Parts: sequence; structure tokens; C-alpha cells
Amino acid sequence: MLDDLFSNAVLHPFVEAVGNGTISDSAFTRWLGQDAHFVADLLSFQARLLARAPRPAQGVLAGGCVALVEELEFFDVQADQRGFDLPQTVLPATARYAELLRRLDTGPYEAAITGLWVIERAYLLAWASVAPGEARFAVFVDHWTTPGFVGYVDALRELATPEKYEDLVREVLIEEVEFWEMALG
Repeated sequence: MLDDLFSNAVLHPFVEAVGNGTISDSAFTRWLGQDAHFVADLLSFQARLLARAPRPAQGVLAGGCVALVEELEFFDVQADQRGFDLPQTVLPATARYAELLRRLDTGPYEAAITGLWVIERAYLLAWASVAPGEARFAVFVDHWTTPGFVGYVDALRELATPEKYEDLVREVLIEEVEFWEMALG
């Protein structure tokens, strides 16, 4: 069951359409604007997670926070280059994902770090599945498959306990699929 959910999240038609260049500009812009909201929510969540993390995890999470700040700058640049305004109105799938982050924020650290790892792993694997990507979107695929991001996801895996939180893993993967679906309208 979890393998199917991972496949649905990673090999989603939205990501495949970005990879082969068949995604419409409006669908990609919708997703990009919503992902900017999500990253802002993720930064807030991760900063609070850093504050309550055990000492061995703090370096990984601090590095992730810095990367998320840089990610928000990347979104600003891309919005300027693509000619759309940020922020966009938050859509329901984005709001539901933010609610999941709020619940993780109030739950046990071990569950929260596991949820974070699943989010980042699904994202990395999705973009890696279409690398190098069609020329129009190659900058995005490249940006989300860097060796630094791979190392970060690997470091999160060392902190996570997905075998203990299968229901949470399932929930995160469902949210990931719904987020991709939102972009397709």
C-alpha cells in the first residue's frame, strides 16, 4: 500500500508533464505559486522543529532552514521571470498541507521529523524521476535535484522512523498527491 502511494506521489502526471514539457504554463504557474506558500509554511514548521530538536539533529535542520530561505528567494526570482505575482491566493490543497504541518508541529518530535523526511523524499524522488527535464523546465528540475538536497534528504532519513509512523507516512503521501492534483485543476 505505501509503495503504491509513493509511486503515485513520485510518478504523478503533473511531474511527468513538467519533465516532458507538456504541462501548460497556467498549471505550472498555479503549482509554483502554491509551492511558494507551502515552502513558507514549511520554513515556519522547520524552524520550530529545530528549536525542539535533540542536539544531533540541529545541524541538519538548521541547514534545511537556510535552504528554505534560499528557496523562497528562488520563487521570487522565478515569479519575476515568469511574470506573475506572489503571493497567490491559497488553494484548498495548500491549506490542507499547511494544516498537516501544524498538527506535526504540535505532535512528538519523532513524528514531525519523520513527516518532514517523507515530504522531502517524495519531492526529491519526483523531480529526480524526470531529470534532466525538458529545456523550458530544466532549471526547476535541476534546482530540486542538487547533490546538496540529496544529502539533506539522506540526513533526514537518519533521523526519521517511518516504520513507527506508517499512518503518518500514508497521510503525507496522500497530501503530496493532492498537491500535484491541485496544479492540474
